[in-house]
Amino acid sequence: MLYQNDDYGKDYLKGLKDGLGAKAAAMIVAEESFETSEPTIDNHIVKLKATNADIFVNIATPKFAAQAIKKLAEIQWKPLHILNNVSASVGSVIKPAGYENSQDIISAAYLKDASDKQWDNDPGMKEFYAFLEKDFPEGNKLDGSVVVGYGVAQTLVEVLKKCGDNLTRENVMKQAASLKDFRTEVLLPGIKINTGPTDFAPISQLQLMKFKGEKWELFGDVISADVGG
Repeated sequence: MLYQNDDYGKDYLKGLKDGLGAKAAAMIVAEESFETSEPTIDNHIVKLKATNADIFVNIATPKFAAQAIKKLAEIQWKPLHILNNVSASVGSVIKPAGYENSQDIISAAYLKDASDKQWDNDPGMKEFYAFLEKDFPEGNKLDGSVVVGYGVAQTLVEVLKKCGDNLTRENVMKQAASLKDFRTEVLLPGIKINTGPTDFAPISQLQLMKFKGEKWELFGDVISADVGG
């Protein structure tokens, strides 16, 4: 396990341990944390390789995730590489790290990947491409954060529509916490946004994917993280 030594990384680590349950102690042979102030995480990767682990879970933001991918290739360590969704962007992580170094990495997604040709004729992605051409021509469609921003903006528009003329903070929060099966069409098929008075996490579904060639290939069914889902 490589994780960022902050709330972001620690939350991911806790979630993984919660998911593994009692097995976690025996399955996780090493936990290596790093600070975001470090210029490189190469030494952490070398230390983890020495454990002879056959699975590497990479909980890092894009800069450090790309460094990890490159270092694994450099030292010829070839565990099953599981990469957190935050760093699955082809444009900001995979391409800089090298397509050849990224083969067979496993991650998960809730958004359509603009680098994937299967979405070229998808109505929702066509709208996204048209938006980029007209309003954000400098935007890199391969950068996952651009798709994220577009989807977030569409969701905010939906919240404001539900508010009507009552744009008080109280009503905006009320409507944001009462979304039911809402979809922005940059979401993967089968994934919907649901919130509630005590549930502020809008997306709790993901689909696994493996990196092949120069793009992610989705596999398996959409998985829900909802309790009992």
